[in-house]
Amino acid sequence: MARKIIIDTDPGKDDAVAILLALASPELEVLALTAVAGNVPLSRTEANARQLLELGGRPDIPVYPGCMRPLVRNPVTAEHVHGETGLQGLVLPEPATPPRPGHAVDAMIDMLRQAAPGEITLCLLGPATNLAMALVKAPDIAARVAEVIWMAGARSEGGNVTPAAEYNVHADPDAAEVLLNSGIALTLLPLDLTHQVRLTRERLTRLRMIGTAAARAVAVMFSDADGTPQREREQEGIPLHDPCVIAWLLRPGLFSGRRINVQVETGSPLALGMTVADWFGVSGRAANATWLNQADAAGFFDLLLERLARLP
Repeated sequence: MARKIIIDTDPGKDDAVAILLALASPELEVLALTAVAGNVPLSRTEANARQLLELGGRPDIPVYPGCMRPLVRNPVTAEHVHGETGLQGLVLPEPATPPRPGHAVDAMIDMLRQAAPGEITLCLLGPATNLAMALVKAPDIAARVAEVIWMAGARSEGGNVTPAAEYNVHADPDAAEVLLNSGIALTLLPLDLTHQVRLTRERLTRLRMIGTAAARAVAVMFSDADGTPQREREQEGIPLHDPCVIAWLLRPGLFSGRRINVQVETGSPLALGMTVADWFGVSGRAANATWLNQADAAGFFDLLLERLARLP
């Protein structure tokens, strides 16, 4: 049977690839997309989510708009990475299907309560605001979640929005703290792993050869993979962060890591959003997350390109 998932997302061009990968994978049943403010404001993320579902041939999947800002802090966006709309360079038709009525937090609570315990996996591609708010509002849902898979954090790589912090955590560190302390089974895919999965010139050429609308859209958003790397440490190519969440569900053998304790810094202005990953167990704190730090990039791209070829 297909694994039932909710994708919580702030599209974002790498979110877009993750969504398309999920749509192309019969092993997964996408119940809904819940949009959150993050890479761009909520008005764009929820519209982008609906556009991407139509691009992938699945306008029937509901999109619920969620939180417009972090739990207690000011919004932090990333248009400098994802473009003003979030889907850098990509122009899609205005979505014909409207968002569903109601708030994403309430929709998430309702879906989890109506499903059997352990039936739904949550895939987080942006800040954890929606899920954290749902856990505060309805603590009982923590026992109903099968697992949370979240692209978040950094240890050996340092941060990508500050020297200490990865974007999804830095954008709402208080939400990250709620999730890390929730007791839910949690798998984190940090920059340590996602910086190994880079769209290089050669892989971009393979992508362009597929010819489907979905593959062409991805190629447009990442056309700068033909040029200078975004950051010297990323070497050649552009990391595809969020699709690793979906790939982990489809092919867990492509990744490896270990169970560790992870905490988040919420008080220091200098290190706000830093994930303190206790890789060697020196703190004595109990493990609360699986931290993945190795990826088979070649296997990942074989999977991604094969699946994008299945879409319209």
